[in-house]
Amino acid sequence: MDEREEDEGAEEAWLQLRPVEPLPSQCCGSGCSPCVFDLYHRDLAKWEAAHSSNDRSLLSGKQPQSCPSELNPEDFLAFRISAVDKLTNDTYCVRFALPGNSQLGLRPGQHLVLRGIVEDLEIQRAYTPISPATAEGYFEVLIKCYQRGLMSQYVESWRAGDTAFWRGPFGDFFYKPNQFGELLMLAAGTGLAPMVPILQSITDNADDETFVTLVCCFKTFDSIYLKTFLQEQARFWNVRIFFVLSQERSLEQLPWSYREKTHFGRLGLDLVEELVSCCRRKPFALVCGSPEFTKDMVKCLLCAGLAEDSYFLF
Repeated sequence: MDEREEDEGAEEAWLQLRPVEPLPSQCCGSGCSPCVFDLYHRDLAKWEAAHSSNDRSLLSGKQPQSCPSELNPEDFLAFRISAVDKLTNDTYCVRFALPGNSQLGLRPGQHLVLRGIVEDLEIQRAYTPISPATAEGYFEVLIKCYQRGLMSQYVESWRAGDTAFWRGPFGDFFYKPNQFGELLMLAAGTGLAPMVPILQSITDNADDETFVTLVCCFKTFDSIYLKTFLQEQARFWNVRIFFVLSQERSLEQLPWSYREKTHFGRLGLDLVEELVSCCRRKPFALVCGSPEFTKDMVKCLLCAGLAEDSYFLF
């Protein structure tokens, strides 16, 4: 082999080590930091520096770990699925095992990114654990599946004993006890997920006297998630929970315990203004749902008199 062929072979070897730019499907779209594209550009800069100096020792990367150690935003860790419970016709609560009595290490309301591979395509989506931040030996995630969703195909194939890869935590809302006089939580569908651990952290802490008004928006009564948990939380002196059902029309068809706290239709300006005016202390709003729901709620909250620094969007 002559010198030119050796150079070509060396260059080919370097090109094989060059990071591959992620596909759009590999970005979960939740504004995570670092995003998969941030990691790509970081690794690309590392590769370019190593290539220019012809020093492969500068290319030190980590592979996804096969067992949980310390959760971090950059590397995927494998977690064993211990249970898959179907809550509704399209929504699951999935429990993942942690070693011994260890805790996941997330603050209430923070989320993780799940990696799945379907039809040789890597996809990533963000999900918020609904288990208490203090849960030991496990964490639980609420996942809604869609008929044509790629990640949905992956999730619906899960069985107890399978393994899934997560990285995180992500999220910029850090709740502190008694930080706000009252939290006004507006949640649509699985947007309930980040509200659950925040609410539970308040009711689990006898020293936290924050008032909470939680508004859960669903299509029907049967589609409401976590009914038992919500009923239990509503018994606390500082918690009020309301439901807004867009496809129900008759109060008589609801259980008695739901009739006084359920509204029909969609959550709009009139009801938001009523909720804000009925808050027992100055409210800080938390909003989670579809992009359309979030956009509508921001308009309603501003019209109801909240300042732009008086709400947070998950």
